[in-house]
Amino acid sequence: MTDPDNTSKEADPLALGRRAAAQLSGDWQLDSLDEALRPEAAETPPEPLPPAPPPPERLVPGPPTPAAAATEPPPSPEQIIEAMLFVGGHPLTAAVACSAIRGLSPEQFQQAIDALNKRYREQWRPYLIEPRDDGFVLAIRPAYRHLRERLFGGPRETRLSQPALDVLAVVAYRQPVSKAEVDALRGIDSGAVLRQLVRLGLVAVQHRAEAGSREVRYGTTARFLSTFGLSSLDDLPRLGEATPL
Repeated sequence: MTDPDNTSKEADPLALGRRAAAQLSGDWQLDSLDEALRPEAAETPPEPLPPAPPPPERLVPGPPTPAAAATEPPPSPEQIIEAMLFVGGHPLTAAVACSAIRGLSPEQFQQAIDALNKRYREQWRPYLIEPRDDGFVLAIRPAYRHLRERLFGGPRETRLSQPALDVLAVVAYRQPVSKAEVDALRGIDSGAVLRQLVRLGLVAVQHRAEAGSREVRYGTTARFLSTFGLSSLDDLPRLGEATPL
């Protein structure tokens, strides 16, 4: 028969917990709810970490200071002319250069062209300044022309016939010369050959004769000079002293 007192004790959860702790022979302690919620019983939050140092600044070179820029001398007129030739485009004339460079005269422009060409020759540069259409252009020397054609697929070479060479020689030595004068010297009509030379860019119309006349006069071009390895018409062989063209 069960003891009612024992029954009531067994029904008490707290008493059951203490009896189980005694049987396990452990030192158990049940904290009350109030103790568990006390501020001092709560875990202390960790102290915040110090902020990370900022990343090192990248050193980017800025514009030159006025003092550094002042140490570089201004470009000379010769350097400006050389830069204008390297830019390319239309042939550089004395008028264009003089309008771009203050105080430059046409004589000084020609002197600068001659000085640059002299320096290129002394330094064995693969380019030179050659006249073209009342101006000057920067062009490679004939010895290096095959490189340009290899890179860009230049035009196929055209072998000139003997009549074309004859007409070209007459124009080169007698320019500016009219078709009638070429015909008189050759004793045959030269119109077709002159048109062929114009298409090839070796001969061009230099100027027309008097107003009202349909006659035109022909002269050689810069391509004629580069094709035959001449720097100017002064390099043409003297008549009767060298082999013909």
